[in-house]
Amino acid sequence: MLRRLLAEFIGTWFMVGVGCGSIAIGAPGWVISCAFGAAVTLAILVFQPISGAHINPAVSIAFARSGHLEKQALLPYIAAQLAGAFAAAWMLKGVGPTELAPDVSRSMGAGIEVFITFALMASIYWIVVKSETHVSIAFFVGATVALLAYLFGPLTGASMNPARTFGPNMVQGLYSSLPFYWVTTIIGALIAAEIFVRLQASTKPQD
Repeated sequence: MLRRLLAEFIGTWFMVGVGCGSIAIGAPGWVISCAFGAAVTLAILVFQPISGAHINPAVSIAFARSGHLEKQALLPYIAAQLAGAFAAAWMLKGVGPTELAPDVSRSMGAGIEVFITFALMASIYWIVVKSETHVSIAFFVGATVALLAYLFGPLTGASMNPARTFGPNMVQGLYSSLPFYWVTTIIGALIAAEIFVRLQASTKPQD
């Protein structure tokens, strides 16, 4: 378990460090999106055989619901992911917090975060079922993250990941934003998990 938790810590640290690091150097939006996508891809390539490379508490919660992660590992996974995100954000002095754009209402922002986290989690379930190698999973999920970040980043920051928001927002002192992003991303991931569970049950051969 310690090896798995270390993988989740380093993977999340790397994802936040690379993604928010691109913000720190003033990269344009499309480069920032690609940086997050590339970081997710590399993290999955390296750490998927060890821990599954969730690097996202919402993903871990969804996987616990669908049986892809044992329940007793859920809280340790989340703790490792949050610690990794905070460590990266602290090193970058909190650059890149996720916030709603001024013209985006709370309800609209909530809908966006629920939708894009659902889309990310649904894509993960789809590729996990279809793929036989973690290499294809890595590139598919990384590309999905990059696309969703590019399309919705200007509106909500495109969190899709409680840890990605936790690190920078904690360092910046934006504590009041944390429940919003935690609730919306977890709801989106759980909707995808519930649909997956029900679809699996409906296609399971009857005795």
